[in-house]
Amino acid sequence: MEYPRLAGADEADRSVDEERAHRKRMVAIGYRIFGAMHWGQMGAGHISARDPERTDHFWVLDYGIPFRLATVGALILVSPEGTVAEGGDPTGLGSGGPNTAGYNIHSPILAARPEAVSAAHTHTGYGTPWSANVKPFQAISQESCRFVFDQSLFDDEEVEIRSTEAGARIATALGDTSLCILRNHGLLTVGTSVEEAVANFVIAERVAEVHVKAPNAIPISTEAAEVASAALVQSNSGLEVFHWLQRDLVPDLTVVD
Repeated sequence: MEYPRLAGADEADRSVDEERAHRKRMVAIGYRIFGAMHWGQMGAGHISARDPERTDHFWVLDYGIPFRLATVGALILVSPEGTVAEGGDPTGLGSGGPNTAGYNIHSPILAARPEAVSAAHTHTGYGTPWSANVKPFQAISQESCRFVFDQSLFDDEEVEIRSTEAGARIATALGDTSLCILRNHGLLTVGTSVEEAVANFVIAERVAEVHVKAPNAIPISTEAAEVASAALVQSNSGLEVFHWLQRDLVPDLTVVD
């Protein structure tokens, strides 16, 4: 069975307005996926989407709105200065601005990674405790092989991320990887699409769960990990995972429009 795509065309075939609408819709769905997993219930967490025209601006959910209630209309466009350039929550649930830490993290990362469209971060039941070990992932499960050659570690005691300077240090630690383990804080992922960033985050959280539950696990060899990694890291793998998550956790797409 071939499932219908969330987008009506590939990115290359979409106009700027169509690409903006697509990215915003994926962000809203991404927040809904996080909400369905009971993440972000205390307000911590953010998923961004670089605007395809104003590329130094990004879309994010108005702070204060529960992830499970995310909609396209509740997204705001954040400027490089951290101000709201466009959008706002029509329900009145939002604060009328971005999560401060979210701005401090996403703005420097997207500036440092021009090929990245999106970044995702929230506090989770396994990613956060694993980060307290200040260790990278090992090849102790099939999904772990997705990141063992594509991860970084932000070994810094600033967990509040109170400035864009701190976010810039995260961006430096992240380098060109798709996953950064933030010391005593949790996981952060990036992607060349919103779908990829969200999928990477969910996979990384499941990898963290294996690490927390199997502290004495014996890793597979580098050679075996390379074979598994090659199979897992494909151009459409993040998109496929995102589609599976959406179909299972956000089956009614009308809720985000």
